[in-house]
Amino acid sequence: MTTAFDPVDLAGTRLSNRIALAPMTRSRAGAGGTATDLTVTYYTQRASAGLLITEGVQPSVVGQGYPSTPGLHSAEQVASWRKVTDSVHAAGGRIYAQLMHAGRIGHPVLLPDGLVPVAPSPVVAPGLLHTHEGPKDFVEPHELTGDEIRATVADFATAARNAVEAGFDGVEVHGANGYLIHQFLAPNTNRRTDAWGGSEQARLRFAVEVVEAVAAEIGPERTGLRISPGNPFNGIEEPAPDALYTALVAEIEPIGLAYLHVLESAGTRELTLELRKRFTGALVVNVFSDGPTGLEHHTVIDDGIADLISYGALFLANPDLPARLKAGGPFNTPDPSTFYGGDEKGYTDYPALDA
Repeated sequence: MTTAFDPVDLAGTRLSNRIALAPMTRSRAGAGGTATDLTVTYYTQRASAGLLITEGVQPSVVGQGYPSTPGLHSAEQVASWRKVTDSVHAAGGRIYAQLMHAGRIGHPVLLPDGLVPVAPSPVVAPGLLHTHEGPKDFVEPHELTGDEIRATVADFATAARNAVEAGFDGVEVHGANGYLIHQFLAPNTNRRTDAWGGSEQARLRFAVEVVEAVAAEIGPERTGLRISPGNPFNGIEEPAPDALYTALVAEIEPIGLAYLHVLESAGTRELTLELRKRFTGALVVNVFSDGPTGLEHHTVIDDGIADLISYGALFLANPDLPARLKAGGPFNTPDPSTFYGGDEKGYTDYPALDA
């Protein structure tokens, strides 16, 4: 029986185990959206994962959605990430950059030059955004024109090329959690009537174009996609996720991606199993059906549901998580008050077993 501690081949890249660090926003980037020395330490501490997937990294200036998040659209950012990837590789790890365009989830106070967040349609997100100036209401986003959509697709491809230049083993395209790609997929946030909206097939188009462009730029064997079927985060409404995501997988399957990363919401296990049948690349599962992925969930590997399992908060608090899982614990408890922003507290100061 295959276990979470067995190695796996990821489209030609050998991973030491089947445990992945899930992408998690930490809001600790340096000036200009650069990685810092603390970023180097954070990811290197977790290099015993089979695969590290970074926090969301914006592919363009307007793609930023939260304070102090990093980018991959400037030379300074690329150089700063090279320090991270070199250190992770020296520690024996493999690392993918997650490319995340936040779309309507953002605010003008985070953006320069009078920019405003963009989206498929001018639909305001519900709730508040926490910024360096305090909580802010979301604003009406600018509806992307056809030319701007094509430029955004190109931004993803350029950021993917920058990621490879920075030494990443590949990139994960973030199509989940209510950010730009997810906004194009959902009918309540995509009210277009042109080639990128209206029918289900048209709503898939942007996601497929981004994945195709990234794969063409750096190779499908270095490209992954994250999705979150039925996830209402950030005001998303998906009345028929089974039909939508089986259609999406049918579109991307011929590309030959390295993996599909599914954030599994409550009640979507049957869909996960169906996607497993239809997708021939590796399947990464993050089990979020009843709260954060926990110790009990690594049975998705034992049961053959997934090829890799990604852990978020548990890996955040336990930098040597694979060793702790194999030993059966003990485990540090995550401190939510230090998840976002700040210094080394709650970031790089969680002790390892051998500390």
